Amino acid sequence: MEESTVNARLMILSGLVMTALTACGSPEEATPEPTENAEVTELQGTTAAPGSDDPYLWLEEVEGAEALAWAAEQNALSVPRLQGDARFESVRAQIESLLTSDDRIPTPELIDGQVYNFWQDDSHIRGLLRRTSLASYVSDDPQWETVIDIDSLATVENANWVYKGRSCLPSNPTRCLLRLSDGGKDAVVLREFDLDGKNFVDGGFTVAEAKTNVDWLDADTLLIGTDFGDDSLTSSGYARTLRVWRRGTNINDAEQIIEVDSQDMSVGVNTVEGDGALYSFVTRRPDFFTEQNWLITPQQTLAEIPFPIDVNLQGLFGGKLIALLRSDWSPNGRTYPAGSLIAMDLADSVNSGSATGVRILLNPLAEAQLDAITSVAITRDSIYVAALKDVSGTLLRIRPSEDDGWETTGIQLPENGAIRLVSADSFNDTLMVNYQSFLTPSTLYLIRGDEPPLAVKALSPQFDAAPFAVEQHFATSADGTAIPYYLVRNRNTPMTGTTPTRLTAYGGFELSRTPAYMSAQSQAWLARGGAYVLANIRGGGEYGPQWHQGALLENRQRVFDDFISVAEDLIAKNLTSPDHLGISGGSNGGLLVTATMVQRPDLFNAVISSVPLIDMLRYHLLLAGASWTAEYGNPDIPEHRTFISEYSPYQNVQAEADYPEIFLWTNPKDDRVHPGHARKMAARMQEQGHQLIYFENAEGGHGGGANLRQLAVTQAMEVIYLLQQLSD
Repeated sequence: MEESTVNARLMILSGLVMTALTACGSPEEATPEPTENAEVTELQGTTAAPGSDDPYLWLEEVEGAEALAWAAEQNALSVPRLQGDARFESVRAQIESLLTSDDRIPTPELIDGQVYNFWQDDSHIRGLLRRTSLASYVSDDPQWETVIDIDSLATVENANWVYKGRSCLPSNPTRCLLRLSDGGKDAVVLREFDLDGKNFVDGGFTVAEAKTNVDWLDADTLLIGTDFGDDSLTSSGYARTLRVWRRGTNINDAEQIIEVDSQDMSVGVNTVEGDGALYSFVTRRPDFFTEQNWLITPQQTLAEIPFPIDVNLQGLFGGKLIALLRSDWSPNGRTYPAGSLIAMDLADSVNSGSATGVRILLNPLAEAQLDAITSVAITRDSIYVAALKDVSGTLLRIRPSEDDGWETTGIQLPENGAIRLVSADSFNDTLMVNYQSFLTPSTLYLIRGDEPPLAVKALSPQFDAAPFAVEQHFATSADGTAIPYYLVRNRNTPMTGTTPTRLTAYGGFELSRTPAYMSAQSQAWLARGGAYVLANIRGGGEYGPQWHQGALLENRQRVFDDFISVAEDLIAKNLTSPDHLGISGGSNGGLLVTATMVQRPDLFNAVISSVPLIDMLRYHLLLAGASWTAEYGNPDIPEHRTFISEYSPYQNVQAEADYPEIFLWTNPKDDRVHPGHARKMAARMQEQGHQLIYFENAEGGHGGGANLRQLAVTQAMEVIYLLQQLSD
């Protein structure tokens, strides 16, 4: 359970938190959630297929001397080009000021009446974990108590620590395992920490750097999946075995309770508390979107839970498992439709081996005002659901009714924005929820029982929104599908095709992009005359499972077609033109924009591709790449290789084409998406004679920056690049 999911005592997040590429939640902000896996400082995934004619495989050597020297040569060109621009310092200072400002809402984590928060600012660029009471938190002047200062820890230990969250004992959430990353890598060191004593536990549990999945069985026992040496990892680099590790024993003597196939994605564990007891669930993931779940019995055997293979388990409520369905499910003669939220009796289903007491809690397709469920949070007395209608958020509360059924109530919050379930407290009926829109700053609402939402924190406006307008339009994709997109622009923008416009999207892994308040980087862009466009293309989850599933495998071209249709619509509306239109994306979004550039270079004059996937015929051999074959396909399967080959940017870039000057950037501490993707694309394009900008930060992981100052630099470089390409 990560920092954002320490309340996974309320939520079973399917063993392994849904991470990997989905974690690039916002390519613009580059703030992905973490994944689990092993270090990258050694050569990983660099074995070429027999007879390979790729001349740039040496750039896959993450820390190889030649590869790092090549990157340094590229930086010697890109840094003066972008950081030497006269505008760079003012843009960087503006972004850093906003990123480190004290005028931010401290993200709350509710635990039994206390509020925990991880905070970063100009004085604490690595951050500190702190806490206060709920009463203090909602006051105008919260009195915070520091639990651990990561900056001080890094200084004392002479380490480049990046805080990645903690895993806590549900029955005593002050006893935790801290996750500490070297330079932002997904791989972490685990160290037992006492939140009450504010110290590392002497002789406590410690785990060496790896992409570890762990939770507590009891106060003296861990359930752990980590790198145990030979054959202990899957081809995706995740734990293949799960073991019971008792305090005071050697981790290598831990008793194995399950081993999955080496071609599975992973096996993981989550422990939650319900009705005064602890429940530990083991999850085998054959791939990114399927899972097989077991309950660990008191005898430490595994009792299988009779759910469909593509279920998305959400939590435990009153003895019932709560889950989202990705496809229609027909146990016991009744069909429960894809996209529905259901409840199923845990004990009876496990004991009988068949689904028992299944009920639909919410079916978006049956609700005219809903398209998709995006998240679920569970308190002691309620189940809260955030849902979408045409990408605009709404909040619902579901409770048991007196007639042994369920009743659903809408919670009144502002409309036409994004709603995010921030934290739920299983010790009581308390929820924190965030509302924001492109031009409306974040407001944090406290919901307690039947009381109406109470606004307890509101971000002050960070810029004057009066000159700007937000519009939602729909483009028509190649197959006739309507593709929604948001446009944020100055109201007085002349429709003469000359507006510098940044178009971004993600388009993968069921990730929904919603109307978030303009980021520090976007504010810098708008302030300098730019327009911002967010496209809600297929591959995401904005319209339920079918919106995602319609762009998988052989249908991947739909993602690029959708994105192209939005670009063409912006040009047709005469907002912008190819000379003034740029696109940006990170991770899977980096694949999106790079492939789109290769297919339609005539539409754009700027392309930002950060920590991207690009060589799609080798992605499954590099780092965590094998875990994403359910999304893209497996290049080792001939029919999959055929459709992947049609769009893989690395294989399709042509010397004779006229491409815009792309900006590629990555870092060697990214142990999720291999830096070799960006490196090799830059080298190949340069060999072909194309102009480009390549930048490689020394650290940062998949998030792109190990601290806020680094983020400010890379984000400012992007803004300068866009200004040079689209405005100058």
